[in-house]
Amino acid sequence: MALVKYNNNSISDITTAGQVATGSLVPIKTLTASSSATLSFVHGTDGVVLDSTYPIYKFEFINIHPASGDIDFQFNMSADNGSNYNVTKTTTVFRAYHRENDAGNSLNYVTGSDLAQSTAFQTLAVTVDNDADSSCVGSLTLFNPSSSVFVKHFISRMQEVAYQTTTQEFYIAGYGNTTSAVDAIRFQMASGNIDSGKIKLYGIKDS
Repeated sequence: MALVKYNNNSISDITTAGQVATGSLVPIKTLTASSSATLSFVHGTDGVVLDSTYPIYKFEFINIHPASGDIDFQFNMSADNGSNYNVTKTTTVFRAYHRENDAGNSLNYVTGSDLAQSTAFQTLAVTVDNDADSSCVGSLTLFNPSSSVFVKHFISRMQEVAYQTTTQEFYIAGYGNTTSAVDAIRFQMASGNIDSGKIKLYGIKDS
């Protein structure tokens, strides 16, 4: 194989170049909390897309700060365009945590936060602190929400400053046990408002 050596002149002679591939993550909508009771993404409302346009949707949570302390951050799904957020879910939850004072640390399954065929809101982050510098961050990935054949799988990973100055990382996975299309998602604190923070929705293109 011949070795091709380039110099400034040969580079300057190039008139076109291959197009740089664009990313598969497509921004759809950003919601910003300001003492908000809920933040909801409803397909067809205010520019939100949540249908067969993309096979995967990803929500990113940026510095979600609760108005009250020691409060869970939650979500639920709707199959009727946001009229009801009550999709039946079965989930699994585990966490790793470590306190600032080194008084406790563990990796364990969190039985109180999982669901078994329940329509309740699913907890994503537990006992989030509301100190001025505290928040939770992370993501939720929803797979093929428009399918009329399969249940609606989701995976979440969250990091937070928890009550009693503790770092906690939560891993949540499960499925909405419905073959109806899921067309809306709602986020809220278990009690009180979302004081501040942003939630970004992206669509992930098919490969």
